[in-house]
Formats: sequence, structure tokens, C-alpha cells
Amino acid sequence: MSEEEKKVEAAPEVAPQEEPKLERGRADRGERRPRRDDRRPQRRNGRLEEVKEYEEVVVEINRIAKTVKGGRRMRFSALVVIGNKKGKYGFGTGKAAEVPDAIKKALEAAKKNTFQLHIVKGGTLAHEIIGKFGACEVFLKPAPEGTGIIAGGPVRAILELAGIRNVTSKVYGSRAPINIIRATNNGLQNLKSYAQVQALRAKAE
Repeated sequence: MSEEEKKVEAAPEVAPQEEPKLERGRADRGERRPRRDDRRPQRRNGRLEEVKEYEEVVVEINRIAKTVKGGRRMRFSALVVIGNKKGKYGFGTGKAAEVPDAIKKALEAAKKNTFQLHIVKGGTLAHEIIGKFGACEVFLKPAPEGTGIIAGGPVRAILELAGIRNVTSKVYGSRAPINIIRATNNGLQNLKSYAQVQALRAKAE
């Protein structure tokens, strides 16, 4: 055996070096690349939803035309009713060049013009009442449980948001929504409690 062959046999075996593993991309691992929206925090789940103090209903939106020197100028007026369905309600009007701005102004006016109502057992009124405003009269009558609100649009809006569940009503005279709401408010504010009626009876005797 030659000396070269002996050197080859005597040389230690060197373990084959492993090739460095390359980090696999998201596509190789079967993962999708995050979108720009995914990197942002989930605002729907993470955000605390604001609890509204009042619920609102837009009763009427009216278009107003004013003739000026340059032509006709168009504006909008909105009538909004708000309430927490627990005896507190309000209403207001607003005017603006755009409908959303008019509704926003009406909401601000309604929050400054709120009233408190005492609701008796069964979600109804304490007694019959007639509310008056101008040429409009609104008759409100208590109803037993399960009757619901038997009323037209403006009257229904203010009664529902005030928290009344069972009542019947009838409108006489003017049919303008703002007049109906003001007449209904007049009737609700003139309702007397049990203690007030007892005091009036005692004075009458």
C-alpha cells in the first residue's frame, strides 16, 4: 500500500455540513400576508360603543324656499323628538341649508327643551287629558295593558319616546306636526298625580 493511500485512510472522517435553513416566507407556510386593515386594531371590537342618553325620531323634514334678488334660496327645516323611554322626553326644530345640519340643530334644541313625565302602573297615563296649543287639541286617554299606542305619527313619536306603552288619542283642529307635538306636550305636562288629586279633593270639600 502506498504512502498516499495510508494518509487517506488515516484522515478523520468529516461530517457533512448541513446547509443553513432559510426562513420560509408566509406564502411557503400557507399564511396570507396581512392587509393594511389587519395591522390596525379592530375598532369595532375594541372600541367601547357610546351609550346614547336619548333615542331620537325625525318627525318631519320640510323644504323652505325664499325668493331673493338672485333667485330662490332653498333651505330645510327638521322637527325631532327625543326621549329615554323612562319618562323624560323633548322636542326641537332646526333650520339649515342641508338636511343633516338641520337635524343636528334640531337635536341640540331638543336636548335643551326636555320635560319629565310620571308614568303610572301599566305604562299608561294617570287620567284622561286634553292638550291644547293654538288651533290644535289632542285628546289622550289611558288604556289597559296590551292595547298599545293608538295614535298618529307625531303623537306616537312623543308618547313612545316618553315611555308610554298603552294609550289612545285623537287629534282635533290643526294638523301641523309641530302644533300636534306642542299640544301633546301641553296635555302631558298638565297630568296630575294621585297626591295632587287628593289635595284638590280635600280643598273642594
